[in-house]
Amino acid sequence: MYIVQIASECAPVIKAGGLGDVVYGLSRELGLQGHCVELILPKYDCMRYDHIWGLHQAYEDLKVPWNGGVIRCTVHCGWVHSVLCFFIEPMSEENYFNRGVYYGSSDDPMRFAFFSKAALEFLSVSNKRPDVLHCHDWQTGLIPVMLYEMYAYHGMEHQRICYTIHNFKHQGICGVQALQATGLNRPDYYFQYDRIRDNFNPFAINFMKAGITYANYVNTVSPHHAWEARHTEISCGLMHTLELNQAKFGGILNGIDYVMWNPEEDPYVPIPYSASDFDGKLGAKKALRERLMLADDPEKPIVAFIGRLDDQKGVHLVGHAIHYALSRGAQFVLLGSATEQGINDSFQAQKQMLNDNPDCHLELGFNEELSHLIYAGADMIVIPSNFEPCGLTQVIGLRYGMVPIVRGVGGLVNTVFDWDYEETKPKEERNGFVFYQSDNVALESAMGRALDLYWLSPEIFRSLAIQGMRCDYSWGASGKQYASVYDFIRHK
Repeated sequence: MYIVQIASECAPVIKAGGLGDVVYGLSRELGLQGHCVELILPKYDCMRYDHIWGLHQAYEDLKVPWNGGVIRCTVHCGWVHSVLCFFIEPMSEENYFNRGVYYGSSDDPMRFAFFSKAALEFLSVSNKRPDVLHCHDWQTGLIPVMLYEMYAYHGMEHQRICYTIHNFKHQGICGVQALQATGLNRPDYYFQYDRIRDNFNPFAINFMKAGITYANYVNTVSPHHAWEARHTEISCGLMHTLELNQAKFGGILNGIDYVMWNPEEDPYVPIPYSASDFDGKLGAKKALRERLMLADDPEKPIVAFIGRLDDQKGVHLVGHAIHYALSRGAQFVLLGSATEQGINDSFQAQKQMLNDNPDCHLELGFNEELSHLIYAGADMIVIPSNFEPCGLTQVIGLRYGMVPIVRGVGGLVNTVFDWDYEETKPKEERNGFVFYQSDNVALESAMGRALDLYWLSPEIFRSLAIQGMRCDYSWGASGKQYASVYDFIRHK
């Protein structure tokens, strides 16, 4: 099949979060499975050009109809590692993608409405006719609308769309100006509840709702999160829209790149190790203690948190996990950056208070090299998220022989199975500890069981960590699921 992915991110060249990792990882896997895969991305001024090979002009003067006029664009082409990417660069006074940031501008809906229009225009005039367009998150939510309401009448009537939602929290809310600018017009037609009008604001359109309504298939990034989106408030107001479109909605679990995340060949891990040769993890543990100046006590477990410090990640429980781990004789390592000033101030105060504690290190920021060493050196990773569409840290942790301690939400439910209580799995397929309530008592119940196993039954704990390493959460299985979806919708 010929597949074109259209997104606002692709790691490592454009990455603000997990979306970039997924777009690259899935594209690479589909290519390995024999499909022809291309990406269309914005050409940001701040992206990592050092990860693009052979960047050159592919289409010199793309004329994109916009707001009653035309914006000229140059389309560049290059390879991001093994994936062929096209980058759209508009030549306009709005400087849509020359702002030094990927997101955060007040006109973000208009910026990405233009990107969506330009992507379709490029496919149209260059005579590219993929079997499937795979669009991601709210930034590309208008593409299904424009394809079926406009471009289907100009030679693109056979293209089908898979639309993936990575985060329901950001939906792309905009007024009538987006319709006028893209040429959709007819606000009386589109501002209907069963089309793209926002469910709660009758004077706004909702990009994500547009994608759900018009796409041929819609999914989020884990089966359990798909259930949550339909039956709880986690869909942020789109529950009824998903109910109306339930026949074409599902969940496909994200994978991770097992080449990038591989303790046998990781350049940041001092001694390679694997499930069959686990002793190298002790070398990584010693190196981590030396790097962060923790007390060199080989008997103590190291508990870690890696990720954003924000409400989604359950920061109130992260703070409690630090002190509970220390009270139980463990060491604790944190690597993460706060998204809000108040959260940052709180953890800065914690860092200052614990600065002289030889069993604790808080690293407020992000460091790719250090993250690999923590995954390799720590024994457990705690993930107390309020919500988690899929989650990658628990899957990476399993790959590196960490035992995850997670709250039972979203994709965490689909990847971590409680050592003591998961009745659907035999003991040899369990890999961590799970709690469900969002309070200190629930967190302590799971952390306590993990620490008890470490202290009282070290050989069993080691076996549990090795079982986790043998789990397969690579892109292989997920890539095949997406390919099946593509094949299904292109024959509809």
